Amino acid sequence: MRATKEIAHLLQIMKRLRDPVTGCPWDIEQNFQSITPYTIEEAYEVADAIERGDMVDLKDELGDLLLQVVYHAQMASEDGQFGFGDVVEAVSRKMIRRHPHVFGDTGPRPVDEVNRMWDVIKAEERAEKREAKLAAGLPAEARNGPLGEVPSALPALSRAEKLQKRAATFGFDWPDAQQVLDKIEEEISELRIAIEGRNNAEKKDELGDVLFAVANLARHLKIDPEDALRGTNRKFVRRLEGVELKMQQAGRSLNDASLEEMESAWTQIKNEEKKDRNFSDQ
Repeated sequence: MRATKEIAHLLQIMKRLRDPVTGCPWDIEQNFQSITPYTIEEAYEVADAIERGDMVDLKDELGDLLLQVVYHAQMASEDGQFGFGDVVEAVSRKMIRRHPHVFGDTGPRPVDEVNRMWDVIKAEERAEKREAKLAAGLPAEARNGPLGEVPSALPALSRAEKLQKRAATFGFDWPDAQQVLDKIEEEISELRIAIEGRNNAEKKDELGDVLFAVANLARHLKIDPEDALRGTNRKFVRRLEGVELKMQQAGRSLNDASLEEMESAWTQIKNEEKKDRNFSDQ
């Protein structure tokens, strides 16, 4: 009951913010397009808090993400399309339908079978949605082709991994990670040739092939490529901050230091991290 009251309070807050007379001028002038970048940003901030293991930040970021859902639902309600309750009801029906092994009478099933059932039910839902749109006289463009269901709005690295995962369901896949590594080396060789040729379009194309192959390797290793890259980004920031600290301790700045000095400090920090990691593993 408490959660229901708090959700109702949040819905009222958003309604007041969007009130055309007494609301916030900034909130009033927003639309679906202008709010979308904030929605994406909040989702990434949730992921960041989880990766850092910061439960205080996670609570706040989940609230910010929930606010985005409420914001979109309020704008849709103003347009007479749907409200927050409709969003909750739709996702509740979807979760119950997609888990017949939990809410139905199929009983417990192995994970592989559950995943297959999920895909079948999703396909049924897409077909039903398309028919409903057509019946209502709404555009219902099909996502054509065997990879059409992979959203094009995903970050490029995530979409590459999902495209290859989908292709693998048709048997279009390398048997093991070693062959993917060979493919990466092949793509790097082609990139070297493109770099020597100095053709920018060709360099861009070959670099994309390298990244695509690396995303495929991540899938074979069962590693989220976005998660792996975010971890490396954090590591880069941490190490460069360490290099800056060492330069300051030597009475220097990053701008004054030579590349050789910075690389030496970087290597020292890297070795210190490895030593600490090995010690913690013991």
